[in-house]
Amino acid sequence: MIAAGEARRLEVCVDDPAGLEAAIRGGADRIELCSALALGGLTPSLGFMRLARALPVPAYAMIRPRAGDFCFSPREADLMVRDIAAVREAGLAGVVLGAGRADGRLDLRLLERLLRAADGLGTTLHRAFDLAGPGFEAALEEAIRLGFERVLTSGGARTAPEGLPVLARLMERAEGRIIVMPGSGVTPQTLPALLVRLQIVEVHASCALPVPVRSPAAERLGFCDAGERRTDEAVVRALKALL
Repeated sequence: MIAAGEARRLEVCVDDPAGLEAAIRGGADRIELCSALALGGLTPSLGFMRLARALPVPAYAMIRPRAGDFCFSPREADLMVRDIAAVREAGLAGVVLGAGRADGRLDLRLLERLLRAADGLGTTLHRAFDLAGPGFEAALEEAIRLGFERVLTSGGARTAPEGLPVLARLMERAEGRIIVMPGSGVTPQTLPALLVRLQIVEVHASCALPVPVRSPAAERLGFCDAGERRTDEAVVRALKALL
């Protein structure tokens, strides 16, 4: 539960320098640094991490070596450990990670290994958590035992507004032991209803709007598409004002 007088915090996920600048200008309290947000967010480049080092707010880097599910092979796990070392070398504040099993449950063995590698960094359990249903309460207790600062979740639904009942249950279960941070589908239009129903401490959003394709030739060759979105400063500012 948020303490009296404490401001709610807005985390914005970005995958390019322009989005990073827009998020900071709009008032984001923390950055989730990614590449390929269209794929749900992958590990950012070392160059991008180094660029974010000088930010006035904390930046957490996504640790996800590929798109798709969260069942990682031993070689992918090794790569994730190396990427965590790169985050540390770049001087960022933390990491966002997750790993699951084929049945949706958290991969506790791999998560323990990754968290050992991330010792001293901030840690967020990402939406791999959302595959754990219907055992969300058990997964939350596992995240707490592992020592995560927060869990980013939509309540097991496609969007946080759709998962609102589960989010409310998880926040009640957390009892201040871990931050339950709603994410997915959080916009200036949907946030007010979440604030009415949930004891929100932190919220996660892309704050992105569609942008026109700048190069028809690039679109024709498949390098971009008409669904491209970019972080928008005004959307960041609007969400921050609601919080």
